[in-house]
Amino acid sequence: MRAWVVRTPGSPGRPGRIDQVELPVPRPAVDELLVRVRACGVCRTDLHVRDGDLPPHKTPVVPGHEAVGEVVAAGPGAEGPPVGTRVGIPWLRRTCGRCRYCLRGQENLCPSSEYTGWDADGGYAEYATVPAAYAYELPGGYADEELAPLLCAGIIGYRALRRAELPPGGRLGIYGFGGSAHLTAQVAIGRGAVVHVLTRSAAARALALELGAASARDAYDRPPEPLDAAILFAPVGDLAPVALEALDGGGTLSVAGIYLSDIPPLDYERHLFHERTLRSVTANTREDGREFLNAAAAHRLRVTVTPYPFERADAALDDLAADRVQGVAVLRMEGSYGPQ
Repeated sequence: MRAWVVRTPGSPGRPGRIDQVELPVPRPAVDELLVRVRACGVCRTDLHVRDGDLPPHKTPVVPGHEAVGEVVAAGPGAEGPPVGTRVGIPWLRRTCGRCRYCLRGQENLCPSSEYTGWDADGGYAEYATVPAAYAYELPGGYADEELAPLLCAGIIGYRALRRAELPPGGRLGIYGFGGSAHLTAQVAIGRGAVVHVLTRSAAARALALELGAASARDAYDRPPEPLDAAILFAPVGDLAPVALEALDGGGTLSVAGIYLSDIPPLDYERHLFHERTLRSVTANTREDGREFLNAAAAHRLRVTVTPYPFERADAALDDLAADRVQGVAVLRMEGSYGPQ
């Protein structure tokens, strides 16, 4: 099969690269499904894997953890969607199920957790495997390329929204407006929130207003009113004190990314006093994914994608790094389908 791999990740000041190669079609383990990939989202985490911002866990590795495809085979012990089912392969690949975190419903903090496209080969390939218990059955009414971003951008954004503890009808600030943010904004607006978007991209600001944001300003601007909650999607630590200062008393800033550049020193009175809270987001639980996909089934989301043919996966990552992608870049395989 055709696949893209990261052989040698980059280092500070030297971006990495991905190479197209031929690999054997993987064989599913006893509890896994084999999936013929039809589309795969291109996530900023893939950039962090390519460029060495995340330490290598497997070398070489096939990146990609927003894969949509069809089950074509199963291991002898796999209990899950049958052959022919359209499924999603997400970021969270395995947890131990036995540690204190797993037992109290926080499997996203499992110290033995594994991740698709980092610990195991992912969706930048014609075939991929996934443990049956971690695959998602997907809602109808969406094309393959629309579903792909839901599997990470959507789910992580949903968890970040939960962690932000936005009150009903509250005022939410969203810093950065890429793939995850434009989905999260729609969920929040659908629940009655007033959303203010702060991002450096003029095109992203225009999209935010189209999707129903109350305002859209530059990333370092002050929102037009104090915020009850904020989510930082941009991996820019300099924005953390900016967002904290924009919070009303009791507000929470949720940092959505797996990687963030250094946060500058905080001034206690300006940034944290009046019971403001700074929270991180670490991966997600399967329950987060199920809740979000149920919401996507009940309320049709507008998923903004920039499609790329499979052969241009390297260009898709370069464009993402240069902020040339509107919405989410998605690799399209031959045989991808429209809404089902």
